[in-house]
Amino acid sequence: MSWIDKLLPPQIQHTDPANRKSVPEGLWVKCPGCETVLYSTDIEANLSVCPKCSHHMRIGARLRLESLLDEKGRHEIGADIYPTDPLQFKDSKKYPDRIKEANDASGESEALIVMSGKIEAIPVVAACFEFQYMGGSMGSVVGERFARGVQEANNKQCAFICVTATGGARMQESLLSLFQMAKTNSMLTLLAKKRLPYISVLTDPTMGGISASFAFMGDVVMAEPKALIGFAGPRVIEKTVREKLPEGFQRSEFLMQKGGIDMIVDRRQMRGKIARLLALLQKLPEPAISGSAVI
Repeated sequence: MSWIDKLLPPQIQHTDPANRKSVPEGLWVKCPGCETVLYSTDIEANLSVCPKCSHHMRIGARLRLESLLDEKGRHEIGADIYPTDPLQFKDSKKYPDRIKEANDASGESEALIVMSGKIEAIPVVAACFEFQYMGGSMGSVVGERFARGVQEANNKQCAFICVTATGGARMQESLLSLFQMAKTNSMLTLLAKKRLPYISVLTDPTMGGISASFAFMGDVVMAEPKALIGFAGPRVIEKTVREKLPEGFQRSEFLMQKGGIDMIVDRRQMRGKIARLLALLQKLPEPAISGSAVI
């Protein structure tokens, strides 16, 4: 018997390493905001919002759509469109290899999921970006799915909702990716002409070419608390202008203060807020929606 065994109380016994029970992975989550360790099941039930500090963690596109749309009557749009490699692009890896990695990492076939359905019995078409798929970057398939979603909303004479979580245009598709900025905006013109609402929901992060195109074109632009929203990143801007940026620069609260967005909405109230907004827009006289802004 070793000296440490003699010091241990008799009720404390050594456990064979082979018989030790390990804690399952993913059982606990550490909040990035307040660093509180939380039970993952509780976080999931709270839509990945910290119950202590209300920090909004990133969530997947399908989970978000499930939280927004009514359970019955959902129909996915453009799921049969897949990315190709027309430019035969290669950086450190071939583009098809990156697509396969993104498929495996996210479980999705592209960075945008579009569904028609209802929010509290109000017909809508909703599009949501999946950030786990190549940073939610916009390529040709994203632009086409977005366009088909807008067309579906136009055919059904209902509102179109887009939830962004993206780093911007996709480098591997070069100019073809940049074309999507014009394509998506031109499709929104159809909604404007028919005076159908377009609601843009900005989440963390919304950057690059998407923030420079359809993200801010909504009749109503809302954002989640403390979401990073902008074109270039804060560090790039600081190095360019060689000035210290103000506190909270490019966050939702800063944009709200400067008039860049219309409202900040907690994720847990997002569904109800959008439903009330749509109900209000339906009651407004026809001239209330003009172009791309609510008057």
